[in-house]
Amino acid sequence: MSILILESNADFYASRLAEAVPDLEFKSATTEDEALSLAGDARVLVGLAPYLNPKLISACGKLEWIQALTTGVDNLKGFKGIAITNCHGIHGPQMSELAVMMMLAALREFPKMLANQKEHVWERWPQPILSGRTACIVGLGAIAEHLAGVLAAFGMTVTGVSGGRSEAPGFARIFPRERLAEAAGEADFLVLLTPYSAQTHHIVDAAVIAAMKPTGILVNISRGGCLDEAALVEALRAGRIAGAALDVFSASPLPQGDPLWDMPNLIITPHIGGFSDVYREQALPILAANMADYAKGGVAALKGRLDR
Repeated sequence: MSILILESNADFYASRLAEAVPDLEFKSATTEDEALSLAGDARVLVGLAPYLNPKLISACGKLEWIQALTTGVDNLKGFKGIAITNCHGIHGPQMSELAVMMMLAALREFPKMLANQKEHVWERWPQPILSGRTACIVGLGAIAEHLAGVLAAFGMTVTGVSGGRSEAPGFARIFPRERLAEAAGEADFLVLLTPYSAQTHHIVDAAVIAAMKPTGILVNISRGGCLDEAALVEALRAGRIAGAALDVFSASPLPQGDPLWDMPNLIITPHIGGFSDVYREQALPILAANMADYAKGGVAALKGRLDR
């Protein structure tokens, strides 16, 4: 059974997986062209979901399983008859650290400090702290639970908004989605961590932003479509909220002419939330476990399938 891995670290994954599951044949590719040349007999395709395009998937004539190296698999949901698994559960540390970095930078006006440093300006102002403040997390998955624990260590109160859960560890209170505006109004930080779907499209819209405190800060590290960016632009221009920090956007990369680039009190990062310098070590145990199950019982033995 041939396993094709497309990723910059494909050789690492292939060699380590071959040691762990010697019954399978692993082939590595670092470019799409290289992957296409190896795709003919591949039964399994491994890679970052956004880079597994229809052309490559169609070229894998014997394909029966896609193992995404990401959590999100939005672009893979249209393929019928193919098992899909992901790397759920490994992104808590990097996503939480990005959220905290954004929260602190926005709260303390850190971009202004960097600008002052460039201009050799010595300016001091009172420094707000996270302790005693409330963060409301929209979407209560594994990453949200990890972030809640991190924020608790800073002395924060954490609330949540969920379409299906009424309790979760580390959350002082959980609101149903229909009370999102109320939850946003109580929070100092509104953090988006919900998956994107038809139900969560623009879940944070003009009404939710209007409900936030004037001192409130919005953080989006989930998906761009979950936020009404036009409503955010309007709110930032009018100074109706204190600031925002975005790692994800409705168009990615963010077009150079997008008004978000020039908004006051907005921090932009280039969709780095899931990245880490040890990502391959984080993902490898999941891949090895899934490959071992596949070697024993084929796709029927795979756990956590997203296509079901």
